[in-house]
Amino acid sequence: MKLYTFEVQGRQRVGVERAGQIVDFSDSNAPQTMLDLIRAGVNGLAAARDVLQNGKTIHALADVRLLAPIPRPGKILCSGLNYKSHIEENPAAKFLEDPRFFAKLPNCVIGPQQPIRTPGAKFQVDYEVELAVVIGALLPQGTAQDQIMDHIFGYTIFHDVSARWIQFKDNNETMGKNFDTFAPMGPCIVTADEIPDPATLRLSLHLNGQTMQDHTNADWCFPLLRLISWLSMAMTLEPGDVVTTGTPAGVGYFRNPQVFLQPGDVCVLEIEGIGRLENPVATA
Repeated sequence: MKLYTFEVQGRQRVGVERAGQIVDFSDSNAPQTMLDLIRAGVNGLAAARDVLQNGKTIHALADVRLLAPIPRPGKILCSGLNYKSHIEENPAAKFLEDPRFFAKLPNCVIGPQQPIRTPGAKFQVDYEVELAVVIGALLPQGTAQDQIMDHIFGYTIFHDVSARWIQFKDNNETMGKNFDTFAPMGPCIVTADEIPDPATLRLSLHLNGQTMQDHTNADWCFPLLRLISWLSMAMTLEPGDVVTTGTPAGVGYFRNPQVFLQPGDVCVLEIEGIGRLENPVATA
């Protein structure tokens, strides 16, 4: 299933895609927010399937305003240097023995078509397409790799926007990654049953129509179960947490000449099986 959070007539709703339209949960017994749906586990998924089959309130995609599928996620934990090609394009990077993570904060999250606000050219605002995992069932500290898939609710597209000037000049990744609007997410969550092997997906990023990134997840340094088990060594993951899986080569900072996001640009991210996430760039 493809599950959406959207706004219609000024009200936030949850829905499921059917034949290119959104079937609204509002007149059903299904949970009425995406976080409540995720937390409801198998019962929530069963209710969503019932809406998919029997729901009567239907909206054309063009008639609704799509929001981030989880407008206010829990923890957002981002994998760094997890694509061989991205390490190879970075002269200062090296292959890691274990996964590396940093955090993005929930207030950075925006949905499709909302503007990424750049604070100015000197900040070197850069793009990164990433596959993101949405945690479903509570994943306790120390969960074994062979149990992790049972805790994954689904997948979405995540745009890890960075202010490279801040990130690199003082090794200040937390601030450089966490400007408001620096985490576009969407357009939907695809439930895990529809993507049996996320390692085979192709992902791409287009800037003003030009392809900047285009790779498959076969380029991962650490597979998904290894990434999440490494996080689980330290912390409990909760329903609605988001874990990203890194970005491939092609980011703007390591191009010659360098390419950074400017007001008026349009970023289009695509991951097969999930969809398309588009955001304009505007002045902060």
